[in-house]
Amino acid sequence: MISDKMTDLVNNSSVIRAMFEEGKRLAGIYGAENVYDFSLGNPNVPAPKAVEDAVREVLEEEKSTVLHGYMSNSGFEDVRAAIAASLNRRFETAFDWSNIIMTVGAAGGINVLFKAVVNAGDEIITFAPYFGEYRAYAANVDAKLVVVSPDTSSFQPKLEEFERLITPRTKAVIVNTPNNPTGVVYSEETIAKMAEILERKQKEYGTVIILFSDEPYRELAYDKTEVPYLTKYYANTVVGYSYSKSLSLPGERIGYLVIPDELDDSETIKTACNVATRILGFVNAPSLMQKVIGRCVDVDISDNTEAYNRNRETLYSGLKELGFECVPPKGAFYLFVKTPIDDREFCERAKKYNILVVPGSTFGCGGFVRIAYCVSHDTIVNSLPKFKELAAELGLI
Repeated sequence: MISDKMTDLVNNSSVIRAMFEEGKRLAGIYGAENVYDFSLGNPNVPAPKAVEDAVREVLEEEKSTVLHGYMSNSGFEDVRAAIAASLNRRFETAFDWSNIIMTVGAAGGINVLFKAVVNAGDEIITFAPYFGEYRAYAANVDAKLVVVSPDTSSFQPKLEEFERLITPRTKAVIVNTPNNPTGVVYSEETIAKMAEILERKQKEYGTVIILFSDEPYRELAYDKTEVPYLTKYYANTVVGYSYSKSLSLPGERIGYLVIPDELDDSETIKTACNVATRILGFVNAPSLMQKVIGRCVDVDISDNTEAYNRNRETLYSGLKELGFECVPPKGAFYLFVKTPIDDREFCERAKKYNILVVPGSTFGCGGFVRIAYCVSHDTIVNSLPKFKELAAELGLI
């Protein structure tokens, strides 16, 4: 009864979500405090108080007919102007309200952009390990996802392989930094070289290649690590942002696209994204949350970052002491840990100790597991004795 395309998607449904559901099942049996669920990037840190205050203020101060009514498919102009001004202050850019399109999270944004610019048969390049839903987003527009293999020593992109994989059919390249699942931040040197490669290939093929910067973790960076803003390195860049992680609002589905004037044919692409927002069924991003974001663009999230950093340091040092190997994460809230056995088998063995992690093969990189440390610090601390039992079973200690 269902379509052939959906049959494939159902059969390959998200392993992350499946592990999350398994966590709820185990919590019902053993108690939530005895289950160590690191499966889902669902922030444990509450939204900043300023966000809660803004919700109340918007409801009290805005006229309901405006607040809850339709607006431009691209969103409220005052909110878009506030976001543009914030970006300009932080990154020395020159955007205005017209460069911003409000979206239903980062996922909505990338699907809107692909609907606007990608043709069937086009190629979209990304770098392993990568967020597994990219496969579905490419399939949505009948494009081919081309994957650059991982450098498991650093998890910086393999740029020589990347250059070889670019063809006349390449329409877009997805960059996700800070990265899910590794927590690695791509260096400025990496970004600059990537931009040079793209410029050369555009000239060689006479095409336009869009660099899509997927940025839900931009603000979650540690050890004073700088996260390059990609529009400053390559003109044909589009940025997709989400407030799901920075403001702990994953269920509110609010984010935006940045479409710079420097982007080739930018005015037409803006219009196409506006139309794509409507015809994909989003119509517009949630109106209440748009207005809330307009008041919270520069909210201090240092408390959130400090909480995640505490978890990062505790878990990373604890696992290293137990013999596990991991490239130190500099952003996001994930560890990508090497497994001494097949990664899916590792996940099954971990479940015996009520530890839930996600196999790296889900992210196009077998032999590793992703551990999401956006949980309570108590969960981190209490899980380490169970990780020790697992490490002993695997012969690491």
